[in-house]
Amino acid sequence: MNGTIAIRILQDPPLDGPTNMARDEALLKSVGEGASPATLRLYQWDPPTISLGYFQHYADYEALDPPASRLAVVRRTTGGGAILHDLELTYSLTLPVSHPLLSNGADWLYGLAHDAIVACLTELGAQTARAGRSDDSGAARGPFFCFHRRHAFDLLLGSEKIAGSAQRRTAHAILQHGSIILGNRYEQQSTATVSVPFDRAVRRLRAILASHLATLSGEEFQSGEWERPEVTAADSLTAKYVGEEWTRRV
Repeated sequence: MNGTIAIRILQDPPLDGPTNMARDEALLKSVGEGASPATLRLYQWDPPTISLGYFQHYADYEALDPPASRLAVVRRTTGGGAILHDLELTYSLTLPVSHPLLSNGADWLYGLAHDAIVACLTELGAQTARAGRSDDSGAARGPFFCFHRRHAFDLLLGSEKIAGSAQRRTAHAILQHGSIILGNRYEQQSTATVSVPFDRAVRRLRAILASHLATLSGEEFQSGEWERPEVTAADSLTAKYVGEEWTRRV
C-alpha cells in the first residue's frame, strides 16, 4: 500500500476491567486532542469481568445469580447491555472525527469493523452475518446482557450473537469498542463461539481487521507502543473505574 502510516496498532496483555476502560478513555481524549494518532487497540480481560453499559443499573448486577454475581464488575462509558468478558478478543478503534473511516458518519463505522470481523471469522470456519434488524432494546432498557440483545450491525452465528460493538462520541473523536467471543464458560451469557485455538484466532483477527480497515481508509496500520503521557493519563483514570461513585452511578 502506498498510503501514509496513520493508524497505530496497540496489543495489550490481559488486563483487569478498570485498566482496560481507563486506557480506552485515555485514548479517546488524547486522539481527540491530536496528541495521539488514530489507534486500533486489541486487548483481553483478566480476571473475567462484567462491564455494565453506561445507563445500566448497578442493582441489576447485584440481582444476578452466581457465578455472574461474584465476578468483577466495571462500568463502561459506552451504552448498551452488560458484557461478561472472558474468552474473547476486545478491540477498540479510536479516530479523530475528520478520519476517512468516518466520512460516511459514525454509524457507518459499525459496518466497516463488523465486515472485517466477518471476513476473519469466515477464515476461522465460522460463517457469520449481520443481524439485519434491531430489537426494541435501548440505552436504558432491554435484557441485562448485551449478547441477549440484537442490533442490526451485530454479528450472528446461526441464531446466537458472536460479536457486537458500541461507541462513545465527543466533539473531536470517536471510540468504538467491541467484543468478539471466542469461547464461553458462563451459561448466563449465552453466545456463539469459535472452535479454533484461542491464540490462532487472536492472530488472525488482528491481521485481517487491520488489513480490511487499511484498504477502506487508504492508510497503513503499523504496530506501535504506548507513549508515556498516554500511560500516565490512563493510570490517572483507573481510580475512577475502581471507585464506587462511577461503578454505582445508576
